[in-house]
Amino acid sequence: MHLIDMLRIADARSASDLHLVPGHPPMLRINTLMQPTDRPVLTEADVQLAFEAMTTSQQRERFGVDQDLDLSFEVEELGRYRVNAHRQRGTIAMTMRLVKSVVPPLEALNLPDTISRLVRLPRGLVLVTGDTGSGKSTTLASMINEMNCRSKRHIITLEDPIEYRLESDACLIEQRELGADMPSFASGLKHALRQDPDIIFVGEMRDLETTSLALSAAETGHLVLSTLHTVNAGQTVERIIDMYPAGQQNQVRSMLGNTLQAVVSQTLFRRIDRSGMMPAVEILLCTPAVRNIIRESRTFEIPNVIETSRAIGMVSLDSSISELYFNGCISREDAIAQSACPEQMMRQIAA
Repeated sequence: MHLIDMLRIADARSASDLHLVPGHPPMLRINTLMQPTDRPVLTEADVQLAFEAMTTSQQRERFGVDQDLDLSFEVEELGRYRVNAHRQRGTIAMTMRLVKSVVPPLEALNLPDTISRLVRLPRGLVLVTGDTGSGKSTTLASMINEMNCRSKRHIITLEDPIEYRLESDACLIEQRELGADMPSFASGLKHALRQDPDIIFVGEMRDLETTSLALSAAETGHLVLSTLHTVNAGQTVERIIDMYPAGQQNQVRSMLGNTLQAVVSQTLFRRIDRSGMMPAVEILLCTPAVRNIIRESRTFEIPNVIETSRAIGMVSLDSSISELYFNGCISREDAIAQSACPEQMMRQIAA
């Protein structure tokens, strides 16, 4: 089966992801659920042909060494895709995620108003966290696009791969892709600091060197945006600290306490009132009290601070989930399953 035909099927069914695995028909993820297509079972040759259709000889050579490859692929009439090719049971398999061509405005994402305040920050570190597929990239692209419309600054993005293509408006935007434009996030970030940026977006703080450079950039007056695969604010802070050797952790707590501006943690839910997805969001804003908590290694207090700081725009994950449930947007089962405290959520939504 031709690759473009499979992508057309995914587009017609509004799928977020297309999975190509030998021995299975093409599979689609639609509103978080995996669903098979009615097409024939894929052979190794089918997937190999699809892989060759979207890669260069250089990419195939890299895949031969690493056995994994991330890339972007564009089909003019359908859009752009974020692709991961990998091996399983000795054969090539691929996952393709549709990247929407138009960056949605922040107000269209059903996010708290607090998020729109973050785009006005002059400096510091802002982290958007969550599981894979939780909407982090879309939220950040919308935030960057909002900055692009309202201020005259220089924005550099470091991505793996480039997802949304951002056009310069009031800002000058440069987008660099891992592999094509830079060898690593750490290298791209190190050199970005010499390119007169005001805002730097790092696709993921995935290692110690990248994290150290991101913190240094935020500390020296840049606004740094990045992501982590963590599910709440407290876990995010601890994940960053735990990247460092024990002897450096007190120093890093101080640096993070000084530079961190906000943590936004997202979880996507399948809507029950209509088709589509809806985010539940936890927001931690770094007030003086929060900065002291980080410096003094009392991150266990963060959930309580969030709960008692709603007036200034902080939101806990469970309060966001319960609001979605009471508004009729998500099911009771999903609300309980995704809650940080399922037993408490069960009592709350039963009341």
